[in-house]
Amino acid sequence: MLKKDISKEEQNDLLEVLRRRFEKNLSRHENLHWQDIEKRLKNNPSVLQTLFFMENTGGEPDVIFYDEKANKYTFIDCSKESPVGRRSLCYDQKALKYRKKNKPKNSALSLARSIGIKILDEADYRKLQELGDFDLKTSSWIKTPDNIRNLGGALFCDFRYNTLFVYHNGAESYYQSRGFRGLVKI
Repeated sequence: MLKKDISKEEQNDLLEVLRRRFEKNLSRHENLHWQDIEKRLKNNPSVLQTLFFMENTGGEPDVIFYDEKANKYTFIDCSKESPVGRRSLCYDQKALKYRKKNKPKNSALSLARSIGIKILDEADYRKLQELGDFDLKTSSWIKTPDNIRNLGGALFCDFRYNTLFVYHNGAESYYQSRGFRGLVKI
């Protein structure tokens, strides 16, 4: 994970941002109560730190799901477009190493790991799109099955023409408008 302890003031500011976003988007998390989530966040500083990095890279994390069986809340990047601080990345370290010219600064999977989040898979991405229209101008890498990745490919998604599209590209490719979205559970 990125090394930076967030101050008490940064924690309080983040909790306020998350609370306002929660209240503004109640349709994303019907039957959930902010007080329960806030209590859990205050008792889990490592997740607060992860949410801090999600927020500061443009992800606009919000609670979208509560799993009663696991007793966990899921925060996911809900920015309208792929988080601006997580774009222009190839898919993974293998792709970054393979690329000889014009290398990006990092890979999506490495940055996700350093932030402490899981990159969305296709099911997660479809669930996000049920909450609104995301990635209308950008696209987001998604977790790629091993059988595709082993052949050099990687998957990404976007939403165009009122339709969710899943595409493929070489894992070493990167574009200014392609980033990734992630999630964290608490």
